[in-house]
Amino acid sequence: MSLPRIGRYSPGFDPLAFEKPPTNVEPTMVLLAAQDGARSQGVLYSNGSEKTAVCVIHPRADVSRHYTIPPLVQSGYAVLAHQSRWPGNDAMASHELLLLDIAAAVTELRRRAFEKVVLLGYSGGGSVYAFYQAQAVASPGTRLRETAGGDPLDLNEFDLPQADGIVFMSAHLGAGKTLMTEIDPSVLDERDPVSVDPGLDMYDPGNGFKAPPESSHYPAEFLERYRTAQRARVARIDAVARSFIEEQRYYRAIAAEANFALLSEKRQAFVLRRAVQGRVLSVYRTDANPAVADLSLYPSSRTYGSLMATRPDLANYTDQGFAKYLTPRAWLSLWSGLSSRAALLDNLPPVTVPTLVLCYTGDNAIYPVHAQAILDASPASDKSIVYVDGDHFGFPAPAAAERDPRGTAMSRVTGWLGARYAR
Repeated sequence: MSLPRIGRYSPGFDPLAFEKPPTNVEPTMVLLAAQDGARSQGVLYSNGSEKTAVCVIHPRADVSRHYTIPPLVQSGYAVLAHQSRWPGNDAMASHELLLLDIAAAVTELRRRAFEKVVLLGYSGGGSVYAFYQAQAVASPGTRLRETAGGDPLDLNEFDLPQADGIVFMSAHLGAGKTLMTEIDPSVLDERDPVSVDPGLDMYDPGNGFKAPPESSHYPAEFLERYRTAQRARVARIDAVARSFIEEQRYYRAIAAEANFALLSEKRQAFVLRRAVQGRVLSVYRTDANPAVADLSLYPSSRTYGSLMATRPDLANYTDQGFAKYLTPRAWLSLWSGLSSRAALLDNLPPVTVPTLVLCYTGDNAIYPVHAQAILDASPASDKSIVYVDGDHFGFPAPAAAERDPRGTAMSRVTGWLGARYAR
């Protein structure tokens, strides 16, 4: 017997990539140096005559061939497809440091004389860009002074040029806020990936689960216990992450003491190894949002399953997925719903630039209720929302009448840009 197919897409397929590149520009590699010395890069699609540039980024994904690029370019806008200092991997990433990469990108676009810079936050890029703009507009002296892991990083010391507009496209409410809904609270032992508390297992028929394609139905009492337990698991992992960081800081402090050189060579080696040794967290089972199986929760035109899996009950046990292997600092900065500062709704109050929210109603991870929450939280006087019937990547939903969601979505985005920003 062969294993059933779990993933939505074939291995190696990039659901974000365009099929054909824009024909009227020559892509240029742009090397960016952040103010802390770190390097990132991007691909600039420009013919040199555009007045407005659109920035696209994702904390870990490669957006150099993002499907939004050709229609943006063909509509007369330059596009910088920006890759962070952690290309393709967020195991050691920090949202706070990522802001310096974004600042480098905006600064470079200003240097190239673009009159306006618009941030297009797709999926995970939305919460990052909201975080950036909130810090950019903050009054001097009021910006963050440390990372979520407690490492010194005074953002008041850096130039964070403001953007002129922001588009939230398929944007979630933050990696941490999203994972808080997806992490499996039935894990009994963080060292054992198959340990299960049956009373908290959303994939247990006794709690309302039904195998696909039939929709599950979870009682309200179960969901309340489930969400509380998800929060508790995140808090436990937070505590472990902080303990690992504190252990490392303890030995670093010893190594920095004036009399460290007086210790024996053996003791010095003992301390130094622990001062540089980084711990890694293994976070098992992160594909367990009841809404992926119970379609009555957060009603939309989505199909059964999670973002990347048609069988989340099995995908939950694979080594693929979000936040599986990462440092304690990356967990706290990116994936902790309790500690990450890149929570979109928390960062929106000072973001008053023109704002567009675009929601795909068949999205398997981000639901219309999330898009509406972004719109409601935005203080911008110029704000609007667009709904398009497609999945997270702009592909047609199986039962939808809309056969070209990407085309429809980009027509609305370019129309919104055209009404506000010079080409």
